[in-house]
Formats: sequence, C-alpha cells, structure tokens
Amino acid sequence: MNKKNFLLIIAIIALAAASRLVKHPPNFTPVAAMALFGGWYFTKKYFVAIPLLVMLISDAFIGFYDWRLTAVVYLGIALMFGIGWLLKKNASWRKVIAGTLLGSIIFFVITNFAVWALYQWYPHTWAGLVNCFAMALPFFKNSLVGDLFYSLVLFGVYELFWFYVSAKQVKLMKI
Repeated sequence: MNKKNFLLIIAIIALAAASRLVKHPPNFTPVAAMALFGGWYFTKKYFVAIPLLVMLISDAFIGFYDWRLTAVVYLGIALMFGIGWLLKKNASWRKVIAGTLLGSIIFFVITNFAVWALYQWYPHTWAGLVNCFAMALPFFKNSLVGDLFYSLVLFGVYELFWFYVSAKQVKLMKI
C-alpha cells in the first residue's frame, strides 16, 4: 500500500467518524461502514486499530458510557473490520452490500444480547431477551439503513477518487 492510498483511507475513516458529531437520527452512523471499509482496503490486519482509535477519539467528544457495553460495541466494530478483510478478495458491490448486511445483523445481535445480559432493564428470561430484541428493532432499522448508506458513500468516494485519478493519468499520457 502506498502512502497516498493509506492517507486517503485514513482521511475517509476520520471524516466518517467526525460525522458522528453531527446531529443524526438514532443509530444512523458511519461506524460499521468505516470498519468494513477499513478491513476492505487496509493491507494489514493490525490496522483494525485505526477504526477503533478513531471511534475512541469520537467517543471522547460524544461521551463515554458503561465500559462493558463499550467493549461489546468495539468488538462489533472489530468484527465488521474482519468481515471487510474476509470479503475483499474478488471484490464486488454485491460483497460490499452482503458484508454490510451481515455486519449490521451481527452488531445488532451482540450489542442487544449484551444489553440483556449485562443490565437489569429486561428480565433474564427468554421472554426478556425477546422483548429486548423487539424493543431494539426501530434502532436496528436506522442502523441498517445508515450502514448501507455510509458503505455506499465510503466505498463510492474511494473508488470514484481512484477512477478520476487514473482517468487523469490516461489523459496526460495521451498528450
């Protein structure tokens, strides 16, 4: 990975994280998309630290919450990075969409299971677990739509940038 590509990926992830600071509908954020994007385009697995670090920085502005739930959210981000990492071979838009959907579902399941297991908000019964997930469905809708929207934006911006750069280079070569 060359320096320009690395810096472009970092810039896109940082802008995505910064958009968390702008008023938005609940759970309509770029968090999962930026992790999927990072996993897709970074060449080293340890770069999972970058989306996590960017998340940590934006959380410092937004405010932290219970460390246990924070750990689960960060685990979800790392898993989304892993999905991007696994799907990048033979890249296609279908894989981006499938990875986004899979990541959204996994994130929904682990975070809501954690809410049910870690807190006393719902009875620790099967009915309580079902109620916890049912109450989270409106937030899941926003997450899913936000994840799809931001994935298309992040991947689209990146690919359009390199398409434009390569078109410019071809044009210069013809002169």
